[in-house]
Amino acid sequence: MSHVDKFVRELLSSDAMTEYSRARVYLDEDYKSQEHFTVSALPSVEPALGSFYFLHESLKNISQFDFKAKKYKKVTGKEIYSDTLESTPMLEKEKFPQDYFPECKWSRKGFIRTRWCLADCAFDLVNIHLFHDASNLVAWETSPSVYSGIRHKALGYVLDRIIDQRFEKASYFVFGDFNFRLDSKSVVETLCTKATMQTVRAADTNEVVKLIFRESDNDRKVMLQLEKKLFDYFNQEVFRDDNGTALLEFDKELSVFKDRLYELDISFPPSYPYSEDSSQGRQYMNTRCPAWCDRVLMSPSAKELILRSESEEKVVTYDHIGPSVCMGDHKPVFLAFRMAPGAGKRCQRHEGTPGETSLQQEEPRPPTAASTGPPARHR
Repeated sequence: MSHVDKFVRELLSSDAMTEYSRARVYLDEDYKSQEHFTVSALPSVEPALGSFYFLHESLKNISQFDFKAKKYKKVTGKEIYSDTLESTPMLEKEKFPQDYFPECKWSRKGFIRTRWCLADCAFDLVNIHLFHDASNLVAWETSPSVYSGIRHKALGYVLDRIIDQRFEKASYFVFGDFNFRLDSKSVVETLCTKATMQTVRAADTNEVVKLIFRESDNDRKVMLQLEKKLFDYFNQEVFRDDNGTALLEFDKELSVFKDRLYELDISFPPSYPYSEDSSQGRQYMNTRCPAWCDRVLMSPSAKELILRSESEEKVVTYDHIGPSVCMGDHKPVFLAFRMAPGAGKRCQRHEGTPGETSLQQEEPRPPTAASTGPPARHR
């Protein structure tokens, strides 16, 4: 975890963040707890979920919801929460039930939810990490794949949790690594329309370990090789030409939630899996079929916030970061927009003294660290 801690410290103290006077950082670092930790048991363990919220000094009177006290609290100073987040009332964190993905002995997937009040508008920010495709061969077998069904179940679980009866409903944005994949069987059939398939089996178990797709002519050139963790297509340009948008027809997993989730049009290339070679910022690895794994989705009411903002000023941007720069195997995806004053559902209020209405919020104790000083660390 030392690399994460160092990154957070350097980020908060950087010149670029000088005008962001308040911050909340939530890192799931309690890797000793299998019950709650959202990270796999690897020799080098890094958080699967981490939420960083930075508030610009120009934004006034911003509050965050306390899920235990069920009221808003004014946000001041900079604070970092790590190790165990279960005792932090300012968020909800859950790991998916083990039976959702039994292939994983220790599931690293789940979600972190926070609720905010900005410009008198309440909304939830939900950071999510869904299950991946464990095997390219298994994903290719059926359409839709068995993994798509697992993600469908997990995302439905999250949506049901954030709109249940425990708290007043609010607009919500759901973002993160959804691990959405293109429909593998359809993609392979399209990319290898004129190819013949060769099946390679393990000598001891007769299990299929490799599929080789060759052109019917042209000296039987190999077009695609498929293994559990290999997707080696001969022409990567198909995923980059026109930002790969010709392949969006195979991006079908979100269609199940068309009445519950909205997404702006995608105009950026697949966000995963990029090479981690620092000199190959635009190159995909040949481990998986490139896909739009990283997304920003929203509820129908949150969509109205976006559309209202867009109608007043054309400032809505849905894009990725660092197209030519190595940023790890995922390219970060962002949604930027201006929130129109008075947009959305108003924060929960209560009646004060005659003629006065105020936010239902608790005045905070003096901050443990000034906004210009080092952040408070909670472990």
